[in-house]
Amino acid sequence: MTEHYSLHALNSLVREAIEDSLSQEYWVSAELSEVRESRGHCYMELIEKSGSANTPIARASAVCWSNTWQILHPYFERTTGEPLRPGMKVLLQVYPRFHEAYGFSWIVSDIDPSFTMGDMALRRMEIIRILKEEGVWELNKELTLPVFTQRIAVISSATAAGYGDFCRQLTDNEYGFAFTTRLFAATMQGESVEQSVISALNKINEQVDSFDCVVIIRGGGAVSDMSGFDSLLLAENVANFPLPVITGIGHDRDECILDMISHTRVKTPTAAAALLISRLKEVSDHIDLCRDIIVNHVESRMNTERQRLNTLAQRVPMLFSIVKTKQTAMLDMKMARISSAIERRITNENHHLSILSERAEALNPQKILRLGYSITTLDGKVVRDASTLPDNSIIETKLAKGKIISIVKKSHQS
Repeated sequence: MTEHYSLHALNSLVREAIEDSLSQEYWVSAELSEVRESRGHCYMELIEKSGSANTPIARASAVCWSNTWQILHPYFERTTGEPLRPGMKVLLQVYPRFHEAYGFSWIVSDIDPSFTMGDMALRRMEIIRILKEEGVWELNKELTLPVFTQRIAVISSATAAGYGDFCRQLTDNEYGFAFTTRLFAATMQGESVEQSVISALNKINEQVDSFDCVVIIRGGGAVSDMSGFDSLLLAENVANFPLPVITGIGHDRDECILDMISHTRVKTPTAAAALLISRLKEVSDHIDLCRDIIVNHVESRMNTERQRLNTLAQRVPMLFSIVKTKQTAMLDMKMARISSAIERRITNENHHLSILSERAEALNPQKILRLGYSITTLDGKVVRDASTLPDNSIIETKLAKGKIISIVKKSHQS
């Protein structure tokens, strides 16, 4: 038979060779393609990608045993604000182990969070650069919150304590302001944050006229779950949204991209509610101030007009007396003129009447009769032509003194 090794013996040789030749610990930079915890241990799949083709050119498995992992991962999350997750670049201190039954793996003894933070900062800077180049960095901030911001579209987890706190604070505000809220439920942690929040924004956009602003809130979750809010696609959606977006996603350490691109950023859901209440209070105070100014102005104007009326009322008797005196003088002058005119008219008319009287007197029959004339009448009518008198007619001749009755006898010639 050909000389051979058993698999276990051969693997033991490999283990011994690795332990002899690679006895040190090494710092290695890699990208996490998979991260999972099991029984307190953390299992990782490491890759390195080609810069040009973005395809893996190296792969390896790594494990961080529970006694080390329980120390490393809280420190890493506190420092970076995020947990280890696929796609993250890390700097690990490792040493090799080859097990006859399970094969080769790198054993993680330390993690340098500053390396990851640097990569995260670079990625965040790249997102910011793209947003600024697209011209949308200040777009949502340029929108104006309505004077009466009371119709609120809320993006949050339906079960989040922060959402309940937000609604209660709005409802129970000390000024009695009325707010209406509508929840658009979304996943607020993990890898599905981006698509879930964008989906909620799309639903709001379909009925955009029903709301004054959007509030994105997240309360009670771990700071390590913030990675979903550092998203280019989500930031672009918020930047281009037609309503002002207020974020209150509950972390103090650093602003995420969503905070930076939104209209207004506050720390917590309750701070978002306080912002809306205080803004409406400012509007209410301004209305009260304007009302007071108007009332004061009206009262001042009324007082001024009242004083002016009083002054005029005091001047009225004097003015009336002056007017009365002027009018009386004018009436007296007119009456004098009228009296003079009437007297002249009477004199003229008397003179004219005298003339007419003289004329009438000159034509008085009695005067004519006194001159020796007489008037003969037949049946009361003056006789001017004797030939018109019928025979035997009785005529009356009136003299200056007395009258003569005559019978007409006409001579008959044969």
